[in-house]
Amino acid sequence: MNASRTLATAARVLHQLRHDPRSIALMVFVPCVMLFLLRYVFDGSERTFDSIGASLLGIFPLITMFLVASIATLRERTSGTLERLLAMPLGKGDLIAGYALAFGLVAVVQSLLATGLALWALGMDVIGSPWLLLLVALLDALLGTALGLFVSAFAASEFQAVQFMPAVIFPQLLLCGLFTAREKMQPVLEGISNVLPMSYAVDAMTEVQRYPDATGDFTRDVLIVAACALLVLALGAATLRRRTA
Repeated sequence: MNASRTLATAARVLHQLRHDPRSIALMVFVPCVMLFLLRYVFDGSERTFDSIGASLLGIFPLITMFLVASIATLRERTSGTLERLLAMPLGKGDLIAGYALAFGLVAVVQSLLATGLALWALGMDVIGSPWLLLLVALLDALLGTALGLFVSAFAASEFQAVQFMPAVIFPQLLLCGLFTAREKMQPVLEGISNVLPMSYAVDAMTEVQRYPDATGDFTRDVLIVAACALLVLALGAATLRRRTA
């Protein structure tokens, strides 16, 4: 990997995103809109919004970044851009890291807006620091980016990239502990949930909601989410193909 090539790739991706208002809206504003709707779905039960909203504050960015990253990378390959780039002195690691950096910067903006909206406009009540909440939201968005970059290698069209969402995201959503405590699940499902990164993202948000300072469990959870994101990025670089089959 080369730092200048990685930065050049990130700059190119950001330049393309600037001319794609639909992707910008999906990444930056849709999580905010979803949180706004959620607040007034539970208009008569603010405690429910506080408990569920904190978890979804991390899940919404993960889902949107997964969609955009997978489609954007696939578009590069189907258009032949990826093949031309890799014919240059640009390694797969440079390309994946550049994409991760570009989408990571967008994720920072997304997480700042969503966290600010939830805490100060919608009145979400959490005991922990807003900065810890922001950290988890940002890591979840980066995890979604990594998963999107990874699955794009196995899709032959943008439609197929979207089809990976039920296979990659929905099982994690059902097993992450959002709907019921993981220890109350059937033992096999609990075991599966223990190896899914979204479970630890939800656990980290729960720790922020309950405790004023970062706990040992919180530190463990965010490190697991970060490690999963890095691992998936490495797998994405290893499986990246120049063109679709």
